[in-house]
Amino acid sequence: MNPSDKPRAKAPPATRAGRFFKLAGMTASVATRYASDKVRGAFSDEEKARARKSESYDKMAEQIVSTLGELKGAVMKVGQIASQTQDFLPEEFTRALQTLQKEAPPMPFEVIARQIQNELGDTPDQLFERFDQEPFAAASIGQVHRARTRDGQEVVIKVQYPGVDRSLKSDLAQLRMTLKLGGLIKLPKESADQLFAEIQERLSEELDYEHEAANLKRFRAFHESDAGVLIPAVVDAYSTRHVLTLEYLEGDHISEVTPEHYGQGVVNEIGHKLFTTMADQLFRFQAIHGDPHAGNFAFRPDGTVILFDFGCVKNLKPEIVSAYRRTLIAALREDYTALDQCLIDLGARVEGKPAVDEDYYALWRDIFIVPFADQTPYDFREANIHKQVARNASTVFKYLDSFQPPVESLFIDRMIAGHYWMMKRLGVQASFRGELLKYLELDG
Repeated sequence: MNPSDKPRAKAPPATRAGRFFKLAGMTASVATRYASDKVRGAFSDEEKARARKSESYDKMAEQIVSTLGELKGAVMKVGQIASQTQDFLPEEFTRALQTLQKEAPPMPFEVIARQIQNELGDTPDQLFERFDQEPFAAASIGQVHRARTRDGQEVVIKVQYPGVDRSLKSDLAQLRMTLKLGGLIKLPKESADQLFAEIQERLSEELDYEHEAANLKRFRAFHESDAGVLIPAVVDAYSTRHVLTLEYLEGDHISEVTPEHYGQGVVNEIGHKLFTTMADQLFRFQAIHGDPHAGNFAFRPDGTVILFDFGCVKNLKPEIVSAYRRTLIAALREDYTALDQCLIDLGARVEGKPAVDEDYYALWRDIFIVPFADQTPYDFREANIHKQVARNASTVFKYLDSFQPPVESLFIDRMIAGHYWMMKRLGVQASFRGELLKYLELDG
């Protein structure tokens, strides 16, 4: 398929009213289906009611995913975040929402050109020596184009879709109402309030490209002495709140990391760089790159890793980093009494609820510990941790009242999950136990 043949997305409703009515229609449909299924379920046996609920969830999920993908913006980004959680929505929804992780269809170029003129004061043709109309990448809140400045610098320009930031609050409120009326949020109101407040705060920052530019400069300075880790420089003259211009750093997408160009040794080296970069940010910098999907990384055959997109950054409280370190230590030592207290400190376990059976902790510890069990290289290509998580998901229901989404460490979990999938896709074969122990300040 030629780039010009790629499907184009219609411009999402730019006005808050247009987006509201689109989301309100989705909400009404989901709520009606939920109410109808609840009535029918009252007259069915348990097995039929369970099957009907699963079928209904599938249909609701399909409608929600379709609407979020069309509207893009904050609601699509929330869908992407929710797809990486295990305890926020029913399994049918997390499965369907994973389709939102794929690259979105691009917006028509006239939408992008108009946004650039509004932000930078002139048309792309007048501002740049060359501006590629075909997008380099497209995502939920904006898309990226390559260009060359008048002084010959190769750059990439991230352009935010118009109206996305103005609709953030109302979009999230409407989405939450949809999930509530559809009987889909499995959280107490206080926990849901905290979760959506955290998501709104992170998204507000992500929609402010001036904030992202500052993040880029911070992280670039932090990783400056790390050999083989690159972060692009900001081109301030062509950057605003809704347009961000960066130097172009050439690298291969993860799909291009193939045996023809990347030997297993190089792939393993990349794996170690990904791990140490993640751990350095968590334990030393105490600020993490919170959107670690494959599209935000690039690679070179010499083992270089390039990091993009610092809109979603979570600055961590020192006490949360300390609690996370203690949690990992307790898990490694199989000290489940200490682990229980650590999870309370992280906000994952509800204080005051009955004690959790140690066998429950042991089950999950044994699943997640495998890559760090010993010094034997772990083959991530063959990893099935995600399948074991899905297979044991039903055990969560026994202790549902004892746990809640750990708001302060939500993006740590998201970072780790994103790196797991990248390691698997790359086919990394490595042991990280020694490195982990160093970060935890433990002896082997």
